[in-house]
Amino acid sequence: MAAAGWLSIGEVAERTGLSVSAIRFYESAGLVFPRRNSGGQRRFHRADKRTPTQRDWNRLSRGFRDELQARIDILTRMRNRLDGCIGCGCLSLTNCALYNADDRARRQGTGPRYLLGEPE
Repeated sequence: MAAAGWLSIGEVAERTGLSVSAIRFYESAGLVFPRRNSGGQRRFHRADKRTPTQRDWNRLSRGFRDELQARIDILTRMRNRLDGCIGCGCLSLTNCALYNADDRARRQGTGPRYLLGEPE
């Protein structure tokens, strides 16, 4: 247990229900300000009861919005292409956008390369 009046990051996580990684993220985002003990461990004072404001959350969420929208767009395109492929019933191993003989798509990186309409 930490010194009187101070909580370790694990104790804060247990009391708040947050993961330790979330608390570290909030620290990196400037939402919480722990002190460090002589061993470099984070210590949170029991009296620190700052609640993130709407402005804090808006600032954080801006960083996620573009990434989330990009993922939504990819999933939407995948869904739309998959519906079309299933609906056509082509079962063609030479023209089907889903077929990936000999794992050719790996040269283009991870993810649904053919469903995104990327050339071979």
